Amino acid sequence: VQLVESGGGFVQSGGSLSLSCVLTGDTMNKYPMAWFRQVAGKGREIVSSVSQSGRIPFYADSMNGRAFISKDNQNNTARLQLNGMTSEDAGVYYCAAGMVNVPPHSTYDRGYEFPIWGQGTQVTLSG
Repeated sequence: VQLVESGGGFVQSGGSLSLSCVLTGDTMNKYPMAWFRQVAGKGREIVSSVSQSGRIPFYADSMNGRAFISKDNQNNTARLQLNGMTSEDAGVYYCAAGMVNVPPHSTYDRGYEFPIWGQGTQVTLSG
């Protein structure tokens, strides 16, 4: 199973970030999915996750309602939108897939609960 992120790059300050993650080698409907990030001066942190079913999201409190996660099981794609971008949001964003055979509506927010990781995509603020 592999994960490939896209959509990083330069984002206008105050603008929105849109990231996509494609899962290959299996079907995404087996996996809870998540987005983590590593920003300057901090360790890797959860941004958002979504249950295997795609119906139950989790958002880190620090996102303050700015994040939106979605999971398209038919197209094996997970997406993250983060609005109101600031310099504190700049960093590397990672897509991660959780464990199979978990309750379909459970959510997870710890790195060790997601054994499959993408390589990450760099996000830089401009303007």
